[in-house]
Amino acid sequence: MKYNNLTVEKNTRPSRKGRGISAGQGKTAGRGTKGQKARTGHRKMPTGFMGGQRAIMQAIPKLKGFKSIHPKAEVIYTDTLSELSGNVDNFVLADNSFISSPYVKVKVITRGELKSKITLETQFASKSAVEMIKKAGGSFKKVSVPKREKKSEE
Repeated sequence: MKYNNLTVEKNTRPSRKGRGISAGQGKTAGRGTKGQKARTGHRKMPTGFMGGQRAIMQAIPKLKGFKSIHPKAEVIYTDTLSELSGNVDNFVLADNSFISSPYVKVKVITRGELKSKITLETQFASKSAVEMIKKAGGSFKKVSVPKREKKSEE
C-alpha cells in the first residue's frame, strides 16, 4: 500500500455552532456581532423584502381592473343563424361579421326561431339550441378553436 492510494473518509458529523466560547465556533458562531443577519430566522425573509424599507411591489401603483387569461366565448343567437345555410363554422361566422375573429370561442344560444337547415361546428351550444338545430333538420358538432397558421419566413 502506498501513501497516495490511501483514502480518507470525511468527518460527516456537522459542527455544533454556538456551544460556548472555547468550542471553536462559539459565542457569535461566525455570525459577527449584532444586526439583522446575526439574529435567528434571518434567512426566511419574505419574497421582495428589502431590509425594512418599503418593498418595490408596495411602492409601485397598481393598475385598475382585471384582464382574464381565459377570454369569454362570443355569443351567437339561433335567429341570426337563420340567415346562413349549409356548413357553418367559425370562419363562416367571421366572414359574415357575426364574430370578431375565427380564432375565438363561440357559443350558440337560443333566441327566436331557426328556419334554415345548418350543420353547425362551434365550440359550445346550449341544450335548447342543439334541440332547435336538430328540429330544423341540421346537426351540431363540438370542435376546438381553430389554430392560427404560422407565417413562414421566405
